[in-house]
Amino acid sequence: MERRVARATDRRTRGELNELNEPNESNERRAPRSRSRPKPRKSPQNQPQTRAGSLKSDRRGAPIGYNFPFLRSYKRSTWKRNVSTRSKPLWWTCARARPTYGGIFDYDDKALRLIEVNRELEDPTVWNDSKHAQALGREKKLLDDTVGKLTSLHDDLRDALDLFEMAREEADDETLIACETDAQALEARVGDMEFRRMFANPADPNNAFLDIQAGAGGTEACDWASMLLRQYLRYCERKGFKTEVLEQTDGDVAGIKNATIKIEGEYAYGFLRTETGVHRLVRKSPFDSSGGRHTSFSSVFVYPEIDDSIEVDINPADLRIDTYRASGAGGQHINKTDSAVRITHMPSGIVVQCQNDRSQHRNRAEAMAMLKSRLYEAEIRKRQEEQDKLEAGKTDVGWGHQIRSYVLDNSRIKDLRTNVEISNTKSVLDGDLDPFISASLKQGV
Repeated sequence: MERRVARATDRRTRGELNELNEPNESNERRAPRSRSRPKPRKSPQNQPQTRAGSLKSDRRGAPIGYNFPFLRSYKRSTWKRNVSTRSKPLWWTCARARPTYGGIFDYDDKALRLIEVNRELEDPTVWNDSKHAQALGREKKLLDDTVGKLTSLHDDLRDALDLFEMAREEADDETLIACETDAQALEARVGDMEFRRMFANPADPNNAFLDIQAGAGGTEACDWASMLLRQYLRYCERKGFKTEVLEQTDGDVAGIKNATIKIEGEYAYGFLRTETGVHRLVRKSPFDSSGGRHTSFSSVFVYPEIDDSIEVDINPADLRIDTYRASGAGGQHINKTDSAVRITHMPSGIVVQCQNDRSQHRNRAEAMAMLKSRLYEAEIRKRQEEQDKLEAGKTDVGWGHQIRSYVLDNSRIKDLRTNVEISNTKSVLDGDLDPFISASLKQGV
C-alpha cells in the first residue's frame, strides 16, 4: 500500500515539474483541459481582442506590420507566442549573408583583410617603402569605414529584432510601430551601402573640385551659370558636404562667367563625377523685352582632390604664375594688393586661379593643389581613353554634346544619357539631383 502511494506521489510530482518547465503563455491563463474537440482557430479578421484597445489593424484586418518584412513569419496569427519566434531575414541580401552577414558586401573578406593590413602596418620595416606604406594606409581607411558600418548595421538590426520580440510578447502597440520605423531606417542604410558599391573609381571617396563655365548665350548664359552654381551648392547642402567658392568671375550684366567650388565630404567626387558635361537651358529670357525663347549653354567639369600620398611631378619651369588684384567684396586690402593667383601649366594648357583668400601665399597653395588635381584627372582620363572606357570625360564637353536639357517652358528636365525625365523643375534647380545621379551611376555613365 505504501509503495502504491509513493509511486502515485512520484508521478504527481513529475507531472507538476513538467508543467513548470513548459513555457507560459504571455498575458493569458492556461485553459483547463477538455475532452471536447478543440474549436477551429479563427481567422485574423475575426480574431477576438486579447487586451483593452487591441492592436491597430489595416484595411484587411491584419495587425499593423502584417506585411512588413520584419513580420513575415507571423502572417497567420496575431501577436502570440503560438508561432515561430525566428524571423525571416529583413532583406533578400541578408539570406545570403547568414551567418556571417557578409553577403554582397564581402564582410568576412574585408574583415580578414583589415586584420592583415593592421598587422603589416604594425611592422616597423613597412616604412622602408613609403609608397607601399601609404597605399596600406589608404586601404586601411576604406576598410575601417566599410567594416565599421557593416558591424554597426548588424548590431542595430539585432537590437531592433530583440525589441520587436519583446514588444510582440507584451502586445505593445506603440513599440511595434516604432520597430517598423527603425526597420525602415535600417533598410535605407542598407540601400545606401548597396548604392555605394557602384563607386569603383579609386578617387571616388575623395573630395572634389567643380568648375562651371558660361558658354554661348551672352548674358543669358552667365545667368544660367549662376543658376547651376546655386543648384550644386544646394545639392551639396542636402548631402551634408562642405563647400567653398574658390574663384568666381561675375558677368558684365548678370550672373557669372565662371566659378570654381571645392566640395569636401565622403564620396564627394563619386557622387558628382557624372555631372561633367554641357548643360543646356531653354526658357523665355527675362533679359529679352520681347519675351522670346532663348537657348544657352554652360559646361561643368568635376575632378577629384588629390592628397599628398599621390605623387604628381610638376616641373617648375613648366609653370607661369601671375598675380593680380582680386575682384568683388573683401575690403581695401584685397582690392589694393595682388593677392589673387593664376597658374598656367604650359605643356597641357591647364589654367587654375584662386582669389578667395586675403593672403597671396594661401591662394598660391590652393591653386597648386587645384593644378595637381587637374593633372591627375587628365592622366586618368588619358588612360581610360586608351582602354576605351570613357566616362563622360572633358573631351566630351562641347556645344552640341549636352548631357542634360532644362526646358523650363515645358517644365521638363531630361538627361540625354539615361533618358531620366523630371517635370518638377523647381525641385531640381533647388538641388534635388539624386534621380539623375543615381541613374547615371547605375548605368555606368
